[in-house]
Amino acid sequence: MQNIDDSLVIGGKALSGRLFIGTGKYGDDALIPQIAEASGAQVITIALRRVDLSNSRGNVLQRVPEYMQLLPNTSGARNAEEAVRLARLAKAAGAGDWIKIEVISDTRRLLPDGYETAKATEILAKEGFTVLPYMNPDLYVARALANAGAAAVMPLAAPIGSNRGLSTREMIAVLIEEIKLPVIVDAGLGRPSQACEAMEMGAAACLVNTAIATARDPVKMGAAFGEAVRAGRGAYLAGLGRVLEAGAEASSPENGALTGFLNKTAP
Repeated sequence: MQNIDDSLVIGGKALSGRLFIGTGKYGDDALIPQIAEASGAQVITIALRRVDLSNSRGNVLQRVPEYMQLLPNTSGARNAEEAVRLARLAKAAGAGDWIKIEVISDTRRLLPDGYETAKATEILAKEGFTVLPYMNPDLYVARALANAGAAAVMPLAAPIGSNRGLSTREMIAVLIEEIKLPVIVDAGLGRPSQACEAMEMGAAACLVNTAIATARDPVKMGAAFGEAVRAGRGAYLAGLGRVLEAGAEASSPENGALTGFLNKTAP
């Protein structure tokens, strides 16, 4: 069988794993390397505000496997200026040039500010960052982010931390069809089946944190999400079968050998 390379390329880096994971909400950060291994994830996001480089014991970065691509995020930023400052601090601290832009001033629903996100994306992309902005699944915001130099877009599936699933499914489908960048479904996925559905739609990857971290067994749940993402990607590449709008259709033709046998006159 021919081995076809299905790597996801972002910022010039080829990734074989299409599940991204986070580092928040775990009862014990020691679980992080186990979840990374079980899930097959290669990218991990971390809030810069959680990193205390002066604390050798309490630094969550020490729990991140060396082979993983670090994706610092600007969680806590309320505007573009604060997001840019956090991104620059992350790079200066040795976290690399990948950055997930989060600009949220809405403290009730935690919805991202598209205008400020686009401003921060443009500034950082010009500085050479690989920018992955977190956004509402809005086509015009996505176009603005693409024009600003984003390497991918990360629309929310449901409010962050809610585990409600693909509430914005139709809008994400529009982005997948219209935007010529990887669409990484982020926030709100609560079940592996939901991640599988997102991948079947043509999403490039899924980022999952809360659903894994709050599971009874986070390591097993990480493995389940990894399998679901791989299955969904496989189904998308295979091409889903057509859906009948009404009626039914037999799987086997009616003029087969069994039909002929049954129509014979009994001796």
